[in-house]
Amino acid sequence: MHRILAASLLAAASVAAAAGAPGPDVAPAAAPKRPITQLPYTPGLDPSSMDRSADPCVDFFAYACGSWTKANPIPPDQAAWSVYAKMQDENEQFLWGILEEAARLPDAQRTPAQRRVGDYFASCMDEQAVEAAGAKPLAKDLATISGLRSKAELAAVLGGIDPTLADAGLVFGFGSEQDYKNTDAVIGVLAASGLGLPDRDYYVKDDARSKETQQKYVEHLGRVLALLGDPPERATEVALTAMSIETALAKASLTRVEKRDPYQIYHRMDVAALAKLAPSLRWKDYFARQGVPRLSTLNVTEPAFVKEVEKLVRDEPLEAWKSWLRVRVAMLRAPYLSRAFQKESFGFHRAYLQGVKAELPRWKRCVRWVDRDLGFELGKVFVAKVFPPAVKEEAATLVRNVEKATELRFEKLDWMGEATRAQALAKLHAMRNKIGYPDRWRDYSRLAVVRGDFAGNVSRALRFENDRQLAKIGKPVDRGEWEMTPPTVNAYYDQTMNDMNFPAGVLLPPLFDPRLDLAPGYGDTGMTVGHELIHGFDDEGRHFDAKGNLRDWWTKEDAARFEERARCVSDQYAQYTIVDDVKINSKLTLGEDLADLAGLLLAWDAWKLATHGKKLEPRDGLTPEQRFFAGYAQWACGEVRPEALRVRAATDPHSPHWIRVNGLMVNVPEFREAFSCKVGQPMAPRADVCRIW
Repeated sequence: MHRILAASLLAAASVAAAAGAPGPDVAPAAAPKRPITQLPYTPGLDPSSMDRSADPCVDFFAYACGSWTKANPIPPDQAAWSVYAKMQDENEQFLWGILEEAARLPDAQRTPAQRRVGDYFASCMDEQAVEAAGAKPLAKDLATISGLRSKAELAAVLGGIDPTLADAGLVFGFGSEQDYKNTDAVIGVLAASGLGLPDRDYYVKDDARSKETQQKYVEHLGRVLALLGDPPERATEVALTAMSIETALAKASLTRVEKRDPYQIYHRMDVAALAKLAPSLRWKDYFARQGVPRLSTLNVTEPAFVKEVEKLVRDEPLEAWKSWLRVRVAMLRAPYLSRAFQKESFGFHRAYLQGVKAELPRWKRCVRWVDRDLGFELGKVFVAKVFPPAVKEEAATLVRNVEKATELRFEKLDWMGEATRAQALAKLHAMRNKIGYPDRWRDYSRLAVVRGDFAGNVSRALRFENDRQLAKIGKPVDRGEWEMTPPTVNAYYDQTMNDMNFPAGVLLPPLFDPRLDLAPGYGDTGMTVGHELIHGFDDEGRHFDAKGNLRDWWTKEDAARFEERARCVSDQYAQYTIVDDVKINSKLTLGEDLADLAGLLLAWDAWKLATHGKKLEPRDGLTPEQRFFAGYAQWACGEVRPEALRVRAATDPHSPHWIRVNGLMVNVPEFREAFSCKVGQPMAPRADVCRIW
């Protein structure tokens, strides 16, 4: 076994397990909320959220958001709070009302969809039944692990348990994806998993904070084992074994920056080649238990990780594997178990790591789980109530204007040669837009939801989704599919689909507000569209062509010019401090930083196209140009707890929200002109700017 822990860590873990030490204290919950039947209206540009005493040329974030931040402190149950988070919270309150009604109605008055979402929600909200079940939902899997008689059976156990786990596999994450080199085909994908801490760097760093976190994690694992009935000494020993195995896996895992390079995570091979990487695992058993016994081809994203698993299978005794798998299953399932497991999970993952003061109320967790597991059935009702066709068409018009603005910019780029330009325009013209909700709703009719069996519903839903994903292998690509549910306040670009996706949740006020003039809407949603669009051409997306295939379509000279311009942005953002002494990892955030910069410029051009020939009037003491930039900035109003900032610094490819405002304005001459900023002021520190598109 890899004994990588200091004696002091061993002693601390032993004391904690022996004492049955609880997790961090839980603060009282915030004032209880109630379901709502109508979404509240907040204007797309709210002058009351601004702090006019702040100088926009010194700190534009404070100017645009100062009053909002003061009036909206972070709730005790949140790691951060923002305009986006508040919108998501309101959407969830609205969904809560829909689900309560669906749960309350008698079967004769419910559609099959209402019965599924209503019974799932009712089962989740039945805390008495969840408490009575205790750790019983773990019994089958724990018995399977306990019954392992040899390492030869390990692959079958991993394959059988993995599909019923949320968010992560025991050792591997297995699913389906478009083949990077042939996106008309769907193949299997095997990815690295197995880590309980937020990132592999948490295991390999040896600074004081990292050592403390490692120690706290071992103590957390010990308490989880105590909940399973292990005596203190045994819990401590198993927790240390788990930490040793996970540390070895972490060291073999790619960093998040490395995984941004698509060539580093694409290794197509057949099952025979995979078996050569890890011959101790019976891969046919693993895939058979997953439900794809005839799998032939897959992408192994991290071959070095698979080799390390092989080494661990050979070197670690069977009992070590059984002990680690046991605690990992319990940790992953803890949120769905009795109160003691929930509290322990919250105490480490939310309270300690992110500084959260109180658990999310039960209704909110249940709404989120319904959205995760039945989100398109629930989203269909959401769309019908809050997202009329007229709003969808207005959003589509905005998207078309941003695309036109992009085309005009690409045609005028002086650093890009004609061969590369032709390919870039071809990719732009091939890009598809998905707005609001899917054209074809997902069918959940084969998912069995049993009222009163919450943990069983979770497992069945996760197995259902796993089977749905794996059924895609070898079949034509469904280019109409969505990854985000309609109520989600977010958006994304899919590089292998070459499409942009804007759920209805992100196309509502205050982010998209058709009631106002166009300036704030283009500043906010227009920028979101430009941001997602340019992901197809950022430092990662530019490696994929118009069909979404991984292919180098750049001339050597143009690629060098792009990288030189991108380096300007990376060097700038690397200077910003996130929290304490932690700087932005600008190699991790580069794609998002580039998308922010280009997105705002494209939105500006699109706004000018949309308002060409129109007389624009000042409003609320702001010129139209100032309203554009303030409209952009107000999406970012909010704060993040210091502990959560540390986690995000290691895991989040986005820069912190205030830097996504102030750091961005530094490179936008149109902003300087709008607010009469002089060169040398913080928002205009130098005459030249970073510019790519």
